[in-house]
Amino acid sequence: MKEIRYFKIPVSLIEGQKANPLTSNLYLTEIGEIEVECGTIWSPVKKLENNMLVFCTKGSGIVMISGEQIPVSGEQFFIIPKQNSFKFYSVIDVNSRFLVIHYDGRNSQLMGKEFSVARNLIPSVNNLVANREILFDEIFNNLSKGFHDENLEYVNFCFGHLLATFIYASKTSDDLADESNPGIRRSIDFMNRNLGEKLTLGQISKEAGYSPTYFTTLFKKETNYPPLSYFSHLKIVKACEFLDYTQIKVKEISFTLGFTDPYYFTKDFKKKMGMPPRQYRNRVGK
Repeated sequence: MKEIRYFKIPVSLIEGQKANPLTSNLYLTEIGEIEVECGTIWSPVKKLENNMLVFCTKGSGIVMISGEQIPVSGEQFFIIPKQNSFKFYSVIDVNSRFLVIHYDGRNSQLMGKEFSVARNLIPSVNNLVANREILFDEIFNNLSKGFHDENLEYVNFCFGHLLATFIYASKTSDDLADESNPGIRRSIDFMNRNLGEKLTLGQISKEAGYSPTYFTTLFKKETNYPPLSYFSHLKIVKACEFLDYTQIKVKEISFTLGFTDPYYFTKDFKKKMGMPPRQYRNRVGK
C-alpha cells in the first residue's frame, strides 16, 4: 500500500476538536489518497480506532469486513465502523486507488450506520454531489496550509458536506445510489454458506428468485462480476484466510473449498492472486 498524499491530525489537536462545540459532533482525524498494487492485500495491522470512509476511484477487488466478503470497484464507497478490522484483496491486473478519511465525533456512529456494504455512486453533472473529489482536494489543500483552529473548523465543515454526499446520495435527485438488491444479497449469503460446494448458476439464481439469465444481468450490474466468477473469488479469499491463519495443507484447502483437483485450485489461485498458494503462504510468513 502506497500513500500518494496523507495528513494525520496531531493528537493534541484532535482533543481540541473534541472540545470545540463547532466540531465535537463530527471531525476528521486522518485523510489520505492511497494506491494498492495489483495482486496485493491492504490490511491494517490493528483494529480501526476511528470510523473510516473509503471511496474507490480506480481498480477493483474484494474487501473483507467482519468476516463478510464484499466486491468493490471504481465509484463505490463503504464505511468501516471503528473497532473493526478489514482486508482488501486487489485484482491481479490493475492497481486500485482509494480516497480515505478516518473520523469520529458524537454523531459519527449515526452518520455511518448501515454503510459497511459497498454502495454504487452514479456520476452526475448537475450537482455538487458529483464533485466529491473536489471536496477531497479542498480538504487536502487547506490542511497543507496548517492546523490552526479556524482552518480545522473549515476543514471539518467541508468534511461534513463530503460525508453527506455519500450517505445521503440515494436521497438526491441527480445522484442516485443503487441500493443492494435483496435477491443479490441472498445469493451472496448463499455462496458464503456453501464455499465448500460446486454450486451451479441455476442453484444460485434460484436462491435469488430469478431466472439464470436475468439473475446474471442483475448480479453483474450490482457487483461487476458474473455470479460464478464472484463465487470463485470468494473461494480464493477464503483460501487466503486458511493460508494466513492456519497450517492446513494446500491440498486439504482445495478439497475444503470444493475443488476436486488441487492442480486446478493452484492454477485458479495463481490467476487471481498472482502467485501460487505455497508462495503466498511463505510471503505472508515473512
